[in-house]
Amino acid sequence: MKFRVDVLNRAIEDIQKGVDYYNSEKSGLGDDFYDEVDAFIYDIAKNPLYQIRYKNIRCLPLKRFPFMIHFSVDEKIKVVKVHAIVNTSRNPSEHWVK
Repeated sequence: MKFRVDVLNRAIEDIQKGVDYYNSEKSGLGDDFYDEVDAFIYDIAKNPLYQIRYKNIRCLPLKRFPFMIHFSVDEKIKVVKVHAIVNTSRNPSEHWVK
């Protein structure tokens, strides 16, 4: 059972900021960040039923980078919405999906 994934604008911006930051730290590191996010989103499409962390939002932490994918699932129409890619090193009250 595979779900369609919609990556919302905020999440796209979060990904781009992460790519830009890591590329500024080391050439090619931003590409590694993007590849890991992409792979995790692909995994979410295959099995999105992770524990709900708050409100209706589920979270999946990346392994290599200090970020967490925040997403919701509509099981009836089999759609996952990726709301944000949150840097876990920052103050969470400023970055949680509202």
